[in-house]
Amino acid sequence: MRRFAIVCVLHDSAADLRRLLASLGRADVHVVVVDAGSSDDGPQLARDWGAEVIEAGDVGFGAANNLGVERVDTSVTLLLNPDVVVPDPAVLDRLVRHARREDALHAPRLLNPDGTVQRSAHPEPGRPSAILPALVHPAALPRPLRLRADPWRAEGDREVGWAIAAALAARTDTLRRLGPFDPRQFLFYEDLDLCLRARDAHVPTILHPDLTLEHRGGHSTGPAYGGEPLPLLAQRRREVIGRNRGTRALMLDDAAQALTFATRATARALLGRAAGRERAQLRALRQARHG
Repeated sequence: MRRFAIVCVLHDSAADLRRLLASLGRADVHVVVVDAGSSDDGPQLARDWGAEVIEAGDVGFGAANNLGVERVDTSVTLLLNPDVVVPDPAVLDRLVRHARREDALHAPRLLNPDGTVQRSAHPEPGRPSAILPALVHPAALPRPLRLRADPWRAEGDREVGWAIAAALAARTDTLRRLGPFDPRQFLFYEDLDLCLRARDAHVPTILHPDLTLEHRGGHSTGPAYGGEPLPLLAQRRREVIGRNRGTRALMLDDAAQALTFATRATARALLGRAAGRERAQLRALRQARHG
């Protein structure tokens, strides 16, 4: 009996997938690879390794994951992006044990290739508590407020509002009950939507900072969009929050986002640092609000 399953979605991800599969070794794991219209040899690479491959065509990230989860025959599933590297397979075993013990979405700490911590876990959006860290950088806040604003900084297990779905472990039945993703969403903020819907279904999202995986990020979207598609990101975030939390939460999140971008841009300019990205984020938010 296989211990757990991994669902991995590809889109021109052969180079990343090669690193991921090499890091998995030959564990007794059911690996389901869903190809969302790749033009490289990623699907064949997966077959040669021994993974089950689903040719899904030109579908979105959420719909592709859903197809993969439907093929799983184990009690726990790990959603894993191809641009993840597993430094120690025991990390996956421990995530799976957490999922068996507690019905939740379990997220590891994600690290950049240089070993720095990614901002991969976040508070629930659309709450008044987001205004203070928008005005004062969370690093300057007292520890309880800092961890509330930036839960990715936590040193122990912590429930969070949502986590990046580059690596999430959960009971397979729970994922199927949740979707896991909304197939109408083609790309971006599917993980926020999943975690908000899970929270409403009394399924929390839990960060485990002692379990770390390397995550490169933007493995397919960066080349496809020529960088960060800030207007699309702003639009998608607003759609997800508005649909799941309503108009008041959307207005609060808009205000917190705008204040964050404006104060960060001002601070960087005063320090003589480039603030182009923050200004572009602010413009993208304004466009999304008035679009």
